[in-house]
Amino acid sequence: MPRYTAPTRDTRFIVNEVLDLASYANLPGFESATPDMIDTVINEAGRFCSEVLAPLNQVGDLEGCTRHPDGTVTTPAGFKEAYQQYRESGWGTISQPEEFGGQGMPHVLGMVMEEFTGTANQAFAMYPGLTAGAAAALRAKGSPEQQAMYLPKMISGEWSGTMNLTEPHCGTDLGMIRTKAEPNGDGSYAITGTKIFISAGEHDLTENIIHLVLAKTPGAPDSTKGISLFVVPKFLVNEDGSVGERNGVSCGSIEHKMGIHGNATCVLNYDGATGWMVGEENKGLAAMFIMMNAARLGVGIQGYAQAEVAYQNAVAYALDRRQGRALTGPAEPEAKADPIFVHPDVRRMLMDAKAFTEGMRALCLWGALLVDLSHKAASEQERADADALIGLMTPVIKGYGTDKGYDVATNMQQVFGGHGYVEEWGMSQFVRDARIAMIYEGTNGVQAMDLCGRKLAQNGGAAVQAFFRMVGEDIAAAKGDAVLGPLAEQLEKALGEQQAATMWFMQNAMANPNHLGAGAHHYMHIMGIVTLGLMWLRMAKVAQAKLAEGGEDKAFYEAKIATARYFMDRFIPDAGALRRKLEAGADSMMALGEEAFQTAA
Repeated sequence: MPRYTAPTRDTRFIVNEVLDLASYANLPGFESATPDMIDTVINEAGRFCSEVLAPLNQVGDLEGCTRHPDGTVTTPAGFKEAYQQYRESGWGTISQPEEFGGQGMPHVLGMVMEEFTGTANQAFAMYPGLTAGAAAALRAKGSPEQQAMYLPKMISGEWSGTMNLTEPHCGTDLGMIRTKAEPNGDGSYAITGTKIFISAGEHDLTENIIHLVLAKTPGAPDSTKGISLFVVPKFLVNEDGSVGERNGVSCGSIEHKMGIHGNATCVLNYDGATGWMVGEENKGLAAMFIMMNAARLGVGIQGYAQAEVAYQNAVAYALDRRQGRALTGPAEPEAKADPIFVHPDVRRMLMDAKAFTEGMRALCLWGALLVDLSHKAASEQERADADALIGLMTPVIKGYGTDKGYDVATNMQQVFGGHGYVEEWGMSQFVRDARIAMIYEGTNGVQAMDLCGRKLAQNGGAAVQAFFRMVGEDIAAAKGDAVLGPLAEQLEKALGEQQAATMWFMQNAMANPNHLGAGAHHYMHIMGIVTLGLMWLRMAKVAQAKLAEGGEDKAFYEAKIATARYFMDRFIPDAGALRRKLEAGADSMMALGEEAFQTAA
């Protein structure tokens, strides 16, 4: 059976030493985030996820969710009990606002919990994860009455939440949705339509499920400008806050999926269900994007989370499995064969995994800090700058993070050889579960276009220019150092590739928009490489300072510097190749007519 141990040491390193969270103690919500409190949260969260959630991961995969004839759904064995422990321990309240029953701590610590739960059991983590996203949308756009009715119980975990966008005929192109919202004359609406791919749409973990549903009111424009957002509870809520009668929403079926079997992915039928508008009419998409952006950061975490657990199991297997001899001579002459850990190709896959997962962990936690600063930084300008930067980084975290996370999970399966293809070892589940992260909350093609088609040009390119300055400043500060200088010079080359690719888009995409579309994926990956390179430069800087102090954990810090060198040697060169692909443009990609793709003639 596969195992998972939360990477608490590495997480403490990033939060306490790289991000230096305690230095923000003057900001609201940070005052209680002392190093001791941070360590306690990280260590206890890691213990809970490793001991309670991880053992249920394979159970959830094998058993899946069950829909009953009455439309109700039960989760796999142990999920309900584990959820009760999760709720009673207050894990979902860490970074939620105190006014609604949360602990009010930094989003960074909430993101730590997201990683640990997602790595231990991705299917389970989606239930509270979606609830947090729905709560964020209601906090931003809900009326005071809606917030008072729903948020306390959603944040406590008594109730859960969902997001309902996709319909059978449309996903990304939301202007095509057909779900209708007819006014009832009392301020409520009758919601009618069918939504598909609704994660956590029906289950037995909570007493109520609060659905956020996109629909169109009568006479609304037939486009994305005519979409409104509605809150539609599974059970209507009485004036005293208690659960009332069943609403007109039901689970028609649950999807038979490649992975995340422990999460109920539902077809939801709305048959005149009672709902209430959230925010302004015809501006529902903006409200839903608040939830989607939070979800995209969470999905980015899922990408490296599956890579992390696959990596942990691959390392254990590589140290135990004996095949062949080291190329430099027997590593253990007394044994009939050496552990496969000695083989460079195995070491290549493991080092790729280590460099990626640790780099992505730093990137996601830095992204969470930007979310915090976008709301709580001391000045309006600092808040705006942080918001622009996390807006730029979100498609990179989601798109690059899940692309590479899936690659790593697949390579970790490869380490196992034939055993990786056999279900009992658990590696198949990690690969299958990782695959969805590249698809939902906007496919990675959509993320690439969001980055290149929207985010680069926003406000005259202010965000990407700020990013270039920030990376350039870190490079300049490190150049004179004997250890950090070579790392900085390699990162500078990748930054130059990204800047050149950006300029090429500026010169060519207006004349032919297909050039932008053809290169967007490559650009997203170039930026992912540069961003992870920045994280590794920062981690190496901290590690070097700690080594100079001569304190404890020498091996840990030496490994950080060695892994930073590996990243610069093995990941950075890809930026140049990707730029050359991008600059090839769209002409050869779009040259063939559709008849040329028919292979059965």
